[in-house]
Amino acid sequence: MAGCGIIGKKDKGGSLPNDGQLHGISPGSKYVLPKPPGMVYIPQGTFHMGPSDEDPSYAFSARNRSVSISGFWMDATEITNNEYRQFVYWVRDSIAAKKLGYVKSGSDGNEYVDWAKMKTLKWSDPKVVEQLGQTDLILSPEDRIFGKKEIDASKLIYHSETFDLKEAAKRENAGKARSQFIVKKDVRIYPDTLVWIRDFAYSYNEPMTKRYFSHPAFGNYPVVGVNWQQANAFCEWRTHFLNSWLDGKKRAQESDFRLPTEAQWEYAARGGRSQSMYPWGNYYLRNKKGCLLANFKPGRGNYPEDGGFYTVRADAYWPNDFGLYCMAGNVAEWTSSIYYEGSYTFQHDMNPDVRWNAKDSDPPKMKRKVIRGGSWKDVGYYLQTGTRTYEYQDTTKSYIGFRTVIDLPAQQGKKGRK
Repeated sequence: MAGCGIIGKKDKGGSLPNDGQLHGISPGSKYVLPKPPGMVYIPQGTFHMGPSDEDPSYAFSARNRSVSISGFWMDATEITNNEYRQFVYWVRDSIAAKKLGYVKSGSDGNEYVDWAKMKTLKWSDPKVVEQLGQTDLILSPEDRIFGKKEIDASKLIYHSETFDLKEAAKRENAGKARSQFIVKKDVRIYPDTLVWIRDFAYSYNEPMTKRYFSHPAFGNYPVVGVNWQQANAFCEWRTHFLNSWLDGKKRAQESDFRLPTEAQWEYAARGGRSQSMYPWGNYYLRNKKGCLLANFKPGRGNYPEDGGFYTVRADAYWPNDFGLYCMAGNVAEWTSSIYYEGSYTFQHDMNPDVRWNAKDSDPPKMKRKVIRGGSWKDVGYYLQTGTRTYEYQDTTKSYIGFRTVIDLPAQQGKKGRK
């Protein structure tokens, strides 16, 4: 209706003069998130995706082609045990707070934590453990070893809720309620520590099972025993953890953390060296002094020759030209992409990506996810930037970890690198 506007004064923020001209309105706060801790900016660019050397198996599952990638931020290292433990403890404390009645439902339907009571939730306090011993969060007496009251890891469940944008974008779904595209899932998030025994028959690896995730000596080593679904749950939690803090500071929310696509991972691993076999360049696994440049299985199985028997610190060895550590070796890494042998033939040349969030009822072939980079137990071929292989999304291994990416605006990324 014409003539209904307020005339003659600026808005409360003093930013919109009433002069009859178009000035535009910002969607929210002018706050710009600083450089994400532990992440480096990967600038936009073009590279040749696919093998940079011959295909020894002649599988032809990866054809060399030119693609372009938008800029993004990526973790400089693989997610470590200490970082993943922050996620585990957050879930643990959230569940314990509910069990003890420290969480109340508000009149708006949301749940709120009684922070005064939460400060008393100290796991070193025998009284707190005694209280929780009456719940199913603590192992039942018949499951305790030497009678010790420990947390039942199977009860550490993260409730995941994501919005399926790709499904919502389909033309046949136009006009449908948004609630139809919300995907809800409960995910057990404690790492599978038994992978060290399960992965290697007739091999003594019990010390790694007992200590790798719990001993402080391994705190800065990459987390393993985490499947693709758990890695995605970590990304979702990290997003909410950041956005909740931003909400509390009355600042605009930022983009989501997620797993990198296969193309993003390869582009980042190459470090701007479009045709190089390895993140550090061609053609060798040793430098001019004869030192190995990554943590893998050298020769016929001289595991400690590269300085690490199993995994090593996530920031070991020299980073590539983008500042990323261990993009070859140490642990292979989950990507968000489904593994399909012929995907290179039909993917777009702009941010190529093929995804499929398989359900439990889907056939195994639909649950294959691309893993990249090779690991501490792999031969040199798997360290090549163009080598692709897969693992099933519900599988855990002692040699697969992950790192996350976030799509922050390009100008923000450039500002953060200075």
